[in-house]
Amino acid sequence: MSEVRVPEDVLFCWSGGKDSAMALHALRAARECRIAALLTTVTEEYDRISMHGVRRALLERQAESLGLPLHAVLIPPQCINATYEERMKEALAKHFARGVRRVAFGDIFLEDLRAYRENNLAKIGMQALFPIWKRDTRELAREFVRQGFRAITVCVDPRVLDASFAGRELDAAFFAELPPGVDPCGENGEFHTFVFDGPVFKTPIAFHTGEKVVRDGFCFCDLLPA
Repeated sequence: MSEVRVPEDVLFCWSGGKDSAMALHALRAARECRIAALLTTVTEEYDRISMHGVRRALLERQAESLGLPLHAVLIPPQCINATYEERMKEALAKHFARGVRRVAFGDIFLEDLRAYRENNLAKIGMQALFPIWKRDTRELAREFVRQGFRAITVCVDPRVLDASFAGRELDAAFFAELPPGVDPCGENGEFHTFVFDGPVFKTPIAFHTGEKVVRDGFCFCDLLPA
C-alpha cells in the first residue's frame, strides 16, 4: 500500500494585494501544501497594512473570506530594519514552534529582496517559497484579469506614476494605460493594491472609496468597509 502524503503546513506572508492573491492561488492549485495562516505587517499607530495603507478591518475581512487565520505583526511608523526583523522573528518563532518550516511570498523578480528574505529565514531554520517567481509580469497581469480577480490601487508612487491611478480598479484599461517603464505588477513599488474578489475568496470584500491623501511622498486612496 502506498504511503499517504500529508500536505506540509506553509505560512503565507500576505500583503492584501494582487501578487499575494496570485501566489496564494498558485499554491492552492498545486495542492502540495496547506496554508497554516496569513502573516501581515500592520503599522500600529495607524492600524493599517504597512505600506499599502489599507485598514485592518478590511484585512480581517480578506482573511475571513479566504478561510484562513490571520497573524498581524505590529510595527511602528517609519519602522527601521532592526525593529522590523525583530518583530518578524518573534512572529515566525511562534509558527516554527507549531511545526511550520516554510514561508511563502508573492515576490516576482527582485533578487535582492528574495536573498534578504531567504537569509533572514535561514537564521531561524526556515525556508522561503516563491510561487510566482520569474513569471512574466505582463502575462501575470493578463492572467489576473482573465481568472476573475478584482483589485483596486490603494497606493501610488507619484514619482513614476500619476496620482490619478490611485483608486482605480485593475482592469484591462488600467494595465493598457500604464506608462512605459512602469512594471505591470508594480514590482518596483510603483503601486500597491487591495484585492477584493477572485477565485481564492468565498465572497467579495465590500468597501467604498474614501479620500485621497499624500503622505510620506506617496498618494493613498482610503478604503472604507461597507
